[in-house]
Parts: sequence; C-alpha cells; structure tokens
Amino acid sequence: MNVPKGMVVLVVDDQQPMRKTIAYILRQLGLKHIEFAEDGDEAWKLINNARVDLVLLDWNMPRLSGLSLLERIRQSESYARLPVVMITAEANIEHVQAAMQAGVTDYVVKPFSPDTLYKKLSSVCERCPSLLKLAVGRP
Repeated sequence: MNVPKGMVVLVVDDQQPMRKTIAYILRQLGLKHIEFAEDGDEAWKLINNARVDLVLLDWNMPRLSGLSLLERIRQSESYARLPVVMITAEANIEHVQAAMQAGVTDYVVKPFSPDTLYKKLSSVCERCPSLLKLAVGRP
C-alpha cells in the first residue's frame, strides 16, 4: 500500500537536523503536508489547533517528552485513535515496552533508512482506519 499523499504529518523532534531529515524522506514519498514541533508542548498545541493525521514523535525532548505526549494523546477523547509512530534512539526493551503500553502505533529506532521509515508508515496506514480513509480519497 502507498502512503496517502493528502495525509498531514506532524514531525516532533527537538533536533532540527532530524526534523529536516524526516521531512526530506516524507517529501520523497510524495507527502506535502508536514507540520513541525520542537517539543511535546508545541506538538500538543498543534494537534489541538490543526488537522493532524499522523504524528512522528521523538522520545527525548524538553518540556514534555515524547512518551508524556503519547500518554496525553491516548487519554484524550478527541485524539485517542490518532496514529503515533515513535522515532527515537531509545532502543532498549524497557523503552519499547513503555511506548507499547502507552499505546504507540509503531516504533522506529534511530538511525533508520528511508526504506525502513516508508515500510513502517505503509504498515501504519494499512492498520489505521483514519489513514485508510485518506488512501481512498478523503481530502
């Protein structure tokens, strides 16, 4: 399955080079609607004030960590089903398990290849009803 081109992706990472790298890969996939946040607080404001179809989320950030933002999203009635992919250097099993218990949709360990990110996004799109609607043409 292809990644829906009309999808709005929020990239949340405190490191600008990583935000740029992820955005470059997303653009190579044909995605044009990419939003950015430097931390969980900024991301939460964007989620509440703009259309976001998918969140790509780092773990270690100032003010509000990726895990804390994930927990906030899952506790929200409005956004509980929002697909969230953790993209982080936190590779130990305890971090992966904590993210899974918090309700992460998928998990990517840095460094990653563009192909790895594409495969994860494609898999997420196949499993998430909101993204499946985009794939069949919802604006």
